[in-house]
Amino acid sequence: MPTIITNVEDLRVLAQKRVPRMFYDYADSGSWTESTYRANSADFQKIKLRQRVAVNMENRSTATTMVGQKVAMPVALAPTGLTGMQHADGEILAARAARRFGVPFTLSTMSICSIEDVAQHAGEGFWFQLYVMKDRGFIERLIDRAKAANCGALVLTLDLQILGQRHKDLKNGLSAPPKLTIKNMINIATKARWALGMAGTRRRQFGNIVGHVQGVSDMANLAAWTAEQFDPALNWGDVEWIKKRWGGKLILKGIQDVEDARLAVQSGADALIVSNHGGRQLDGAQSSIEALPTIVDAVGKDIEVHMDGGIRSGQDVFKARALGARGTYIGRAFLYGLGAMGEAGVTKCLEIIHKELDLTMAFCGHTQIDTVGLDVLLPGTYPTPLRAG
Repeated sequence: MPTIITNVEDLRVLAQKRVPRMFYDYADSGSWTESTYRANSADFQKIKLRQRVAVNMENRSTATTMVGQKVAMPVALAPTGLTGMQHADGEILAARAARRFGVPFTLSTMSICSIEDVAQHAGEGFWFQLYVMKDRGFIERLIDRAKAANCGALVLTLDLQILGQRHKDLKNGLSAPPKLTIKNMINIATKARWALGMAGTRRRQFGNIVGHVQGVSDMANLAAWTAEQFDPALNWGDVEWIKKRWGGKLILKGIQDVEDARLAVQSGADALIVSNHGGRQLDGAQSSIEALPTIVDAVGKDIEVHMDGGIRSGQDVFKARALGARGTYIGRAFLYGLGAMGEAGVTKCLEIIHKELDLTMAFCGHTQIDTVGLDVLLPGTYPTPLRAG
């Protein structure tokens, strides 16, 4: 009997069955105790909605814009490393699904499929996420490649210059290349659908890096290069340099603090993303939805504020929008869909989130997503801005 998919959790369960453990755990884990990873989702559940009745619910629209780009709903696919190891050619499939649905797909620097692959198979207009490496020549070439692919925005991640420790990855032997222990090989042998897909593609390494850096020609060389390349000296001067080199829409990802949000405004960026990297970096940090209102209150009039972390439903998107986020990002949610059912699974994830968003908006007395504000939330159940003094 076919599995009936009704929500993102159904996709997660199916992905867990179909994706090798080392790659499933890579996507579905946080750092240290995973307290921030769990809080990202749990804190959404504390927020209660105000149901309204006898309101005309006709002619509803979830359409809006993110950094000036028209979107079918205030949702983008977040940049996620190793997406092409959740499913063969994963970045291409996810980008294709996002484009067809009318939402942005963000390709990670640490993707399996290259910028050129995604542009060739999924079309231009997708966004590109940049990690800053010590090799500035490589970064310049990467930015230029994103320009050549006609990427619609550059998402600069600021919170991963050193890596948070993720216990599951260490225990699973996740590395570049992955350690094929007997345990891992036995597990992969039970994932026939995944293995068949990977056998049928040539894309099994970091496509944006291998062949684009001197001395890095395969996954073995790559491990040593990446281990020393993330630049812990990254600063706001580098942001200014990148903005000038890029010249297009710039989004800064990883902002959790008001002081950093103000610096983001001063940098001239077009948007910032309130994000704790999915709970994968500083364990014990605030959840993104809890940090959001204070940042919106401080800089929301000066810069477009987005958020990611913990979104598993259209109701989560709705709550983030009510608290001032002009856009949201889904990472794990679309990866579950990809791991479960490939491109069709990503489409299913987007359909689920859109339907939940649309119906929740109607139940709360709104027909246009851009009119949604604090009036849809029950007072006392949502985080409010923290004010000094």
